[in-house]
Amino acid sequence: MTDYSQFAKLSPFELKDELIKLASGKANVAMLNAGRGNPNFLATLPRRGFFRLGLFAAAESELSFSYMQQGVGGLPRIDGIEARFERFTSDNRDLEGVDFLRRALSYVRDQLGLSASDFLHEMVEGILGCNYPVPPRMLRVSEQIVRNYLTKEMVGGNISAKDIDVFAVEGGTAAMTYIFDTLKKNQLVKAGDKVAIGMPVFTPYIEIPELDVYGLKEVAINADPDAGWQYPDAELEKLKDPAIKIFFCINPSNPPSVKLDDRSLDKIADIVKNHRPDLMILTDDVYGTFADNFKSLFAVCPHNTILVYSYSKYFGATGWRLGAVALQQDSVLDVALGNLPKKDKELLERRYSSITTDVPSLKFIDRLVADSRTVALNHTAGLSTPQQVQMVLFSLFALMDEHDNYKSTLKSVIRRRQAALYAELGIDMPDNENSVDYYTLIDLETVSLKLYGAKFAQWVKKEFTANELLFRIADETGIVLLPGRGFGTQHPSGRASLANLNEYEYAAIGRSLRKMADEYYETYSKKKKD
Repeated sequence: MTDYSQFAKLSPFELKDELIKLASGKANVAMLNAGRGNPNFLATLPRRGFFRLGLFAAAESELSFSYMQQGVGGLPRIDGIEARFERFTSDNRDLEGVDFLRRALSYVRDQLGLSASDFLHEMVEGILGCNYPVPPRMLRVSEQIVRNYLTKEMVGGNISAKDIDVFAVEGGTAAMTYIFDTLKKNQLVKAGDKVAIGMPVFTPYIEIPELDVYGLKEVAINADPDAGWQYPDAELEKLKDPAIKIFFCINPSNPPSVKLDDRSLDKIADIVKNHRPDLMILTDDVYGTFADNFKSLFAVCPHNTILVYSYSKYFGATGWRLGAVALQQDSVLDVALGNLPKKDKELLERRYSSITTDVPSLKFIDRLVADSRTVALNHTAGLSTPQQVQMVLFSLFALMDEHDNYKSTLKSVIRRRQAALYAELGIDMPDNENSVDYYTLIDLETVSLKLYGAKFAQWVKKEFTANELLFRIADETGIVLLPGRGFGTQHPSGRASLANLNEYEYAAIGRSLRKMADEYYETYSKKKKD
């Protein structure tokens, strides 16, 4: 028999590979991998727009060097680009994606008040990838569009888009890497400092602070499953400790997939305002676009908060590696840089002196950009311009969807999948008005309790460790779930993504888990009789 304890120290994402090996190695059993958050849905219209725009851009390039051999183009010209684009959309109006581009240009000009020619020229140059990203933090018009998207989806009317700075990055993973690195390089967090982490949480938020390079002391802010996975006031009160430098939070959470309610947001805002005006906050809001009436911590504590957003889940774009780091232009991080001791300021003067003559005025977000290329290569920093173009088209697609039809469709898809799973499992779905349902945490003890009562649930808990049960599920049913405890949950559970399989497959997962539970109950009943 396999000794499952050998995998106890693995991250859930590394453990997943072992579960997949086990689940896929059985004859006549189809593996169902519900462990991955990669969605099997994606936004097609902005992608069609991207490819149509690419054809227009190639033609624009060839206009510059039309006298040369076919296949050689030049840098596109801005003069007359609107008229040429209008002709392109008219000539190709029946091709899918072209009308989207026409409407996008109209939206940029008429709703956002931006120059249509500047927008087109930036998009054409960007999609051709014929110039370095300038400015390296983000292309100018692109940043204004992404600001408006983030304001709509994350902030509401609390902050004006023009008051936000954005750094386009290679997905949420790059954002986290850059932020941790720049916080350390700029002496804003040092080895031995306390970092508060909202639990449960995406595992790297637990693992990164523990690395020797950071050496931070973690303070868990534990959500209560019996209170709908909200943070109790007593847990949030920990943030009043002045030794805590920064609070890391995923909102909506991963894996419970629950957004912070108004009480939690108000409590954190009150602590920041009245007790911890110096507290730095990092909120990862990748799942916010799946929530009803979502509000980010960035909306209630804009001065203190770094917002990380990834386009990966909502637009089905994990392979594109598209993310954004946003800060209010008046940020507590810049205040903290100004309050550093003299010796630290001198150290940073040496670090950044090659890129500016006024290091003290270099904002945190621009230090992020420089540090992403080890400072010396700051002039070649920045997300590739074709990636930025696709990010802009995704943003415009959402901004123009006034009735949120795309969002409603995705919500309906994942909630039908959840309903199918729990219907076949034979227990009620979790009822939580703040649930986003991108993931569902299957509490193994609760499932046992609801199916066959408290004594059976106690027997299961005593008989199997949580990870052992997940390995048995993989071995006996071919189903891969990730361990909830690997994300910092306090109870035995398995995380199932509701985004990466089809509805009938979630029904099959429910049936298989129910069949397994029935078999274990039969074993339990026999032992009880003996």
